[in-house]
Amino acid sequence: MRRLGNIYEQTCSRESLLLAYKDAAKSKRGKRACHQFERRLGANIAALSAMLSEGSYKPKPYYEFVVHEPKRRIIHAPAFRDTVVQHAVYRAVYEHFNKGFIDQSYACRKGMGTHKAADYCQSALRWSRPESVLLQMDVRKFFYSIDRDILRLLIERQIKDARLIELMMMYAKMPGEKGIPIGNLLSQLYALIYLNPLDHFIKREIKSRLYCRYVDDFVLFDLDRPRALESQVRIEGFLEAKLNLELSKWQIRSTSAGANFVGYRTWRSRRFIRKHSMYKFRAAARRGDLSAVVSILGHASKTASAAWLIKYLQEHNHDLYCQLPKVYRQ
Repeated sequence: MRRLGNIYEQTCSRESLLLAYKDAAKSKRGKRACHQFERRLGANIAALSAMLSEGSYKPKPYYEFVVHEPKRRIIHAPAFRDTVVQHAVYRAVYEHFNKGFIDQSYACRKGMGTHKAADYCQSALRWSRPESVLLQMDVRKFFYSIDRDILRLLIERQIKDARLIELMMMYAKMPGEKGIPIGNLLSQLYALIYLNPLDHFIKREIKSRLYCRYVDDFVLFDLDRPRALESQVRIEGFLEAKLNLELSKWQIRSTSAGANFVGYRTWRSRRFIRKHSMYKFRAAARRGDLSAVVSILGHASKTASAAWLIKYLQEHNHDLYCQLPKVYRQ
């Protein structure tokens, strides 16, 4: 694939930044930072474009906070104007990088979310031989372990515009020798770029016919046990040698035992949400949180858990049940 070049000025133009603002504002409506940027939209866009063109642009410090869903993470939230710039870069480069990703890399891609990953996982279980096993692995502290020098090399393989590369790498900076901030739009793209060599290694060298990945959690299906053990060793070696990463954990499971993947417990014939999601649903129902209840019902929509969740609401919080969208009311 040819490298992408001479796009920095186009990316930083007022027209590009205005489109990027519209993208950024979609998820920030009602937020003070978005409103303040919008009040002087033309001037803010012009100022951003000028700073980027003359090389004086620097991202503002992140707003940091901690979440515990499902495990403790430090989130680095960028200033709204920096989110606009990231959207401009994303619009400029996403399609080019996307052409090089395999079809079974599901996270943070347009039309390729958790439901699609779970659908593929269930299909792969059905396509697998009944006596086969699956190999499931994930990377230790993935975002905090990304080697920024390797990330730059992977970006440079596809982008030859030096100014754009420098701009992209501004959003990869954080304290310490390794890691990229969790919370940036571009960090999601960087995660795809960084593990793309792993995907191609597994497909081309391991020759895994049935394989999928969601961020740093990945599964190889339809293996016999010796081949699963051999694949684990080869993949672990590849991660260490080529990407400077370590495995967090791995397991070999019988195909008949199903897979615990992307928030679902999945077998050939049915799928359930995880117990933690069931707990969150009951807690949301008790406090009358309609938004959280509807979100979890959406997560459970293609599972055997959905009917149980709706029945639970009917029996324990009928008033909340009556507020559900019609699609969920039986």
